[in-house]
Amino acid sequence: MSAEGHARLVLMANQIARNMAAMEGAHAAAAVADHIASFWDPRMKAAILADRTGLDPLAAAAIEVLAQATPPRADGAAAAAHHGDPASSDAGRTPT
Repeated sequence: MSAEGHARLVLMANQIARNMAAMEGAHAAAAVADHIASFWDPRMKAAILADRTGLDPLAAAAIEVLAQATPPRADGAAAAAHHGDPASSDAGRTPT
C-alpha cells in the first residue's frame, strides 16, 4: 500500500476511535475493532494490521484486539477475516 493509502487508513481508524472514546477503555477498543471488522474491506484490514504506525492509543488498542481475533495466514501475513459473528454485533440495534 502506498504511503498516502496508509495515511488515509490511519486517519480513518483514528477518527473512529475518537468517536468511540466516550466509552470505557476496553469497551471502546472493542467497539472500534468491531466497526473496523464489520465495515472495512479485507485489504484495508490487512494493511492496518501490517503497519500500525501513526495510530492514536485507542485506535492502536483496537487494532491489537482485531489482531488477536484474526488468525495468521500460512504465508505469515495477518488474515483479514471478518472479526466475530456479525449476528452478535450491537450495531444498529435499539437498546431495550
